Amino acid sequence: MGITKKVTVLAVGLGLVTLSACGSSDDGGTGGDGGSRTVTLVSHNSWAASKDVIAAFEKRSGYEVRVLEDGDAGQAVNKAVLTKDNPQGDVFFGVDNTLLSRALDNGLFQPYEAKGSDLIPDEFRADRDKHRVTPVDTGDVCVNYDKAWFSEHELAPPKTFDDLIKPEYKDLLVVENASTSSPGLGFLLGTAAQYGDGDTSRSGEAGSGGGWQDYWKKLRANGVKVVDGWEQAYNEEFSGSAGGKQAKADRPLVVSYASSPPAEVIYADPKPDTAPTGVAEGTCFRQVEYAGLLSNAGNPEGGKALLDFLISKPFQDDMPLNMFVYPVREGARVPAEFTEFGPQAKDPQTMDPAEIAANRDRWVKSWTSLVLK
Repeated sequence: MGITKKVTVLAVGLGLVTLSACGSSDDGGTGGDGGSRTVTLVSHNSWAASKDVIAAFEKRSGYEVRVLEDGDAGQAVNKAVLTKDNPQGDVFFGVDNTLLSRALDNGLFQPYEAKGSDLIPDEFRADRDKHRVTPVDTGDVCVNYDKAWFSEHELAPPKTFDDLIKPEYKDLLVVENASTSSPGLGFLLGTAAQYGDGDTSRSGEAGSGGGWQDYWKKLRANGVKVVDGWEQAYNEEFSGSAGGKQAKADRPLVVSYASSPPAEVIYADPKPDTAPTGVAEGTCFRQVEYAGLLSNAGNPEGGKALLDFLISKPFQDDMPLNMFVYPVREGARVPAEFTEFGPQAKDPQTMDPAEIAANRDRWVKSWTSLVLK
């Protein structure tokens, strides 16, 4: 997912990161299997974790953790599939329910049931018969709005998908490319869940007769702007974010996350009493992110230990304020800032993974023709 502590505060670039150099370990410096003492996590560029939490895992397990960040989630998944026979690492983190079938159908992962999986509710679990992926976090893709902009213009912010195609919101929204960006794809699937596919429209006046395709034609006519990924949309185009203010951005609506407003509060200096951004709850689509042991991993035992760690309580407690997502493990701590400034949507759009698998590629192709050409 898109927003992280390091993106918000440090603007860290992409690349290969060694989280800590473990000079000694409890088992004499070898990995838990007596082989390689390095385990490599491949991820999108929104990975973040506290150094002390990683260091504790390294000391306990004897493995040194390296992280290879490889672009937006969609780009990272595509590259992992292309390199599956000679993978870049041992574990892949960051494939969500919108792209899960692509990873599974291409044999990206080998089976492993992580320790602690029984503490993850069934609503987050997928592929339960084969255990090729482990749920790690969840969050909602939603349209965010710039409170100050709407106040200054004496305009009520939008609340629903239908609102976004109204004339008063013309030229205000920026979204991510559904073919390259995880939140962009999540937003597309949210519209498909809302309006249906073509003549099989489920609900909503805007999609009546033409489903999500008709809706996107109207959204395009209303001046929606499309950019490649979340960082560009949120930090360069959205007027409500700290980065957007510095860039003099002029779009007060952006596809982001329900957890983005808490980030704007937590890392502001001085901290405001209320979040400067809000969420249009009628535009939310729920995502779940997974990790898996890569097929042909060079250090499978290290990979298994890392997967166990990703759903352990120390990591799950640490994760929200680093990656601004919700934990999936029962009993994991949710920060008070999330509850106050960025609660999860009460009734987000969802879609069965089988429906996503059956339609995603066709929908993305159709979306590209409708919106980009």
